[in-house]
Amino acid sequence: MDDTFYFSEQNLAVRDTVREFARDHVAPVAAKLDAEGKFLWENVRRMGELGLLGVPWPEELGGAGLDITSYIIAIHEMAKVDASHAITISAHTTLGTSPIVKFGNDEQRHRYVPLLASGKVLGGFGLTEPSAGSDAGGTRTRAEKRGDRYVLNGSKIFITHGGVGEIFVVTAVTDATRGTKGISSFILTKPTTDLDSARAVGVGHDESLPAMKGFRAGKKEDKLGWRSSDTRELVFEDVEVPEENLLGREGEGFTNFMQTLDSGRIGIGALSLGIAEGAYEEALKYASIRKQFGKPIADFQGIQFQLSDMATEIEAGRHLVFHAAWLAQHGKPFGKEAAMAKLFCSELAMRATTKAVQIHGGYGYTKDYPVERMMRDAKICEIGEGTSEIQRLVIGRHILREVAG
Repeated sequence: MDDTFYFSEQNLAVRDTVREFARDHVAPVAAKLDAEGKFLWENVRRMGELGLLGVPWPEELGGAGLDITSYIIAIHEMAKVDASHAITISAHTTLGTSPIVKFGNDEQRHRYVPLLASGKVLGGFGLTEPSAGSDAGGTRTRAEKRGDRYVLNGSKIFITHGGVGEIFVVTAVTDATRGTKGISSFILTKPTTDLDSARAVGVGHDESLPAMKGFRAGKKEDKLGWRSSDTRELVFEDVEVPEENLLGREGEGFTNFMQTLDSGRIGIGALSLGIAEGAYEEALKYASIRKQFGKPIADFQGIQFQLSDMATEIEAGRHLVFHAAWLAQHGKPFGKEAAMAKLFCSELAMRATTKAVQIHGGYGYTKDYPVERMMRDAKICEIGEGTSEIQRLVIGRHILREVAG
């Protein structure tokens, strides 16, 4: 793809900055953090200093003031080296911060966004529940209005930054008689579960944020991939939330979260594309130096066919992702294109990483090479932020609506 077609000089500068950071600070530690399932605190601090945790937000709110394409580039480039670092940027920015930027009032934006955009604390997004996964409208967490407060009871599962984060946007039912129109969203705060590490690196905790009694993180998930990303349950037990922490108006939570997921799908598409591209680059490098029958295995037609398929599909995926980003950046409808990018690239990530492991042969099945980690990291891309099946439903609805006029 011609980089000048979608990218400005500023976009290319962001790309080069993230590439350098990923090479110097992420690649040396990715395998160790993955093996230990340890959160990437040191690099969170560095990413905050570089502005990578607030790329698309205005400077007056503590962000870098860059465009959506720059943000998607940051996720894509980071994922080439390590998906856990990439999802930390993506979940924090799109899921944890964007609902406050887009749907919050001025007071909420100025209270919370500077802490998030600067990387002072991490944010998260609470939607998924044990009985409300693909059926996000099946939310059972309840918010009962009592005077000037809402009292929340329920739980969320598989929440990125559930433990390490301090600011969360979550959904709860405020009117059970109205279906999805009875779901509202709220801003909740709690201390990080890893206070010692946060204090050691100087980010991750802010004393000014209230610890809402009854709001806590549950057990940490022991995952197949994204192992240095923090994923936990969130629990609400009679949590008193001031009415000023209602995000938007009552009943708007479901609609606002669906818009958030549309945006998030471009990010997961970019992350998936990055995994695929990183695996392809590793496979190409290995095939060029690994010899069998007296010559590099890249000389064999069977290997060339696999590399050719990977390269072609990656090129197609780049157009899907950055076309969706361009639409979003220019204020045009992008729901269908975001779903297409997410669907294609997440499934591509699995195909490409499987091929990369195959090209590496037995070595690809060991931890001596990063392709086994990339293969593990790829699978969740077909599940998170809407499964492949949900993406096909979303795309189908769009195209049928277009036919109906």
